Amino acid sequence: MDLLINGRFVPLPDDAVDPAMPLLWVLRDVLQLTGSKYGCGIGACGACTVRVDGVPARSCVTPLSAVGGKAVQTIEGLGSAERPHALQRAWVQHQVPQCGYCQSGLLMAAAALLERQPKPSDADIDAAITNLCRCGTYPRVRAAIHSAAAALAPPAAPRVAPPPSKPAP
Repeated sequence: MDLLINGRFVPLPDDAVDPAMPLLWVLRDVLQLTGSKYGCGIGACGACTVRVDGVPARSCVTPLSAVGGKAVQTIEGLGSAERPHALQRAWVQHQVPQCGYCQSGLLMAAAALLERQPKPSDADIDAAITNLCRCGTYPRVRAAIHSAAAALAPPAAPRVAPPPSKPAP
């Protein structure tokens, strides 16, 4: 099976992995992409959130067979140290992480939200971000998402004054 992970095809020998294996373990143990974290193992906490075809997915309960032919994005594919994503910059600006364990999942859920809804309201954020953070940084998460949304917004078109009207003859 070939997987599309973070924009590149990654071959997985069919005899190396069971198609029923959770995507999280393929990412972490087989591909050494350890940014997605194991939290609860039942899809409730969101520490393992990745995006599959742009949609947030809890990788601890997503079987490998469910992602064949789909684009998977992990936190390693969101941005880089040289070019962080606007969300990653906002996370630092708003000092979102405390312990940091849940952050990769939160960031992936937030990236999916902003792709789907570039100017989310607080209610939109609360509905979309169902990840659990034991440190309780939800107000900072919300503020960071709003900051990232503003940073990602296209610049406003310059206002051009209308030409002066001609006097009536």
